[in-house]
Amino acid sequence: MALAKLSELLSSVKDNSYAIGSFNVSNMEMAMGAIKAAEKMQAPIIIQIAEGRLRYSPLEILGPIMMAAAKNTTVPIAVHLDHGGTMETIKLALELGFTSVMFDGSKYPLEENIARTKEVIALAKSYGADVEAEIGRVGGAEGDYKAVDIALTSVEEAKCFAEETKVDALAVAIGTAHGNYKETPKLRIDRLKEIAAEVSCPLVLHGGTGIPDDMIKKAISLGVAKINVNTECQLAFADATRKYIEAGKDLEGKGFDPRKLLAPGAEAIKDMVITKIKLFGSEGKADE
Repeated sequence: MALAKLSELLSSVKDNSYAIGSFNVSNMEMAMGAIKAAEKMQAPIIIQIAEGRLRYSPLEILGPIMMAAAKNTTVPIAVHLDHGGTMETIKLALELGFTSVMFDGSKYPLEENIARTKEVIALAKSYGADVEAEIGRVGGAEGDYKAVDIALTSVEEAKCFAEETKVDALAVAIGTAHGNYKETPKLRIDRLKEIAAEVSCPLVLHGGTGIPDDMIKKAISLGVAKINVNTECQLAFADATRKYIEAGKDLEGKGFDPRKLLAPGAEAIKDMVITKIKLFGSEGKADE
């Protein structure tokens, strides 16, 4: 199956009936675990890495691994740069063949965010790639970035931004945050509904870890077509790896073998992604 573009995957979502899961990966095992889940469920997915993670996982090394993994699948997989903040990193992702990039200009005033996003779109289109952007500000911290407070997306600014940029997907802030929630999040479903009524491009929900299932389903019904999951990927991988080590299995034999140490983490990613695919309603949607 050929690499998929972000716009192709999101345009296949009809009648707000499901969403595409976008899963952050930090190594080969995480990427392969997510893709195996997608193949088992015959679901399209997006694998992505955020610029804030590149100190651990250099893009020039992990990027080709993600691309190779996505090309050798039986289901549509898009490869995406999450929260790109610099043109240098965005250009590298495009040169590596990423089918989409996110430019996060949410820290800038509206007009500057629009202008910078247009620059990224022009560059991406020259590579045949798509662009996601953000208006408002999702809370918490993504990767090495400093934590920020939530700034709800304004309906008027979202409409203006989408019309001015013609961006392929728009991340909106409706009360979500990156990382673990200290208490159950209360999403501004009313704001999402208002934005969806004024914006025609697919909407993206960041901070997908820890949001109650009923809120996820409601958000999908109101136009969220892409849902990012990062922290839950890390937790699943870390917990499974830690349990394997603490169990002391085969440490006298080949317990030092990375293949054995990391295999439980990869399997945990697979199981977690399967659960999310079912929740997002994208099971069996690979051919759409």
